[in-house]
Amino acid sequence: MTSAWRMIVGAFGLVALAIGFLSIVFLTAPAAPGPDLARSKNSAKGLYSVAIAPEATEPKQGELHAWVVTVKTRQGAPVEGAAIAIGGGMPEHAHGLPTSPEATAYLGDGRYRIEGMKFSMTGWWQLKLGITARAGADEATFNLVL
Repeated sequence: MTSAWRMIVGAFGLVALAIGFLSIVFLTAPAAPGPDLARSKNSAKGLYSVAIAPEATEPKQGELHAWVVTVKTRQGAPVEGAAIAIGGGMPEHAHGLPTSPEATAYLGDGRYRIEGMKFSMTGWWQLKLGITARAGADEATFNLVL
């Protein structure tokens, strides 16, 4: 066997060894955690406790739907008279919501109806709520996977 042939066989052997090693590393590595799908959380500054729920059934792709946002103080008292701004989009696609949802009604007990929501495709969506009330301005971001 010539020395050039030995080098070629040796190089293939090293490549096969490297592929085997990388396969073991990637197949046994823990999966990256997905987005936090909690539907209730404290706002970013901790001024409010915020929860979201679809008003009727879970939303379906392409359909307009409404959500109920519940805003309470840190002590658990309902927040009345809040102004809620709605934004969001798909972080992995770098685009916003396909509609302009709005807070349309105060339902009592710290609950606000958000209408005009629509998810135009399946995947990871973020719903960003800007909340301004007596305690101050704060925000909460919710992750939703359709």
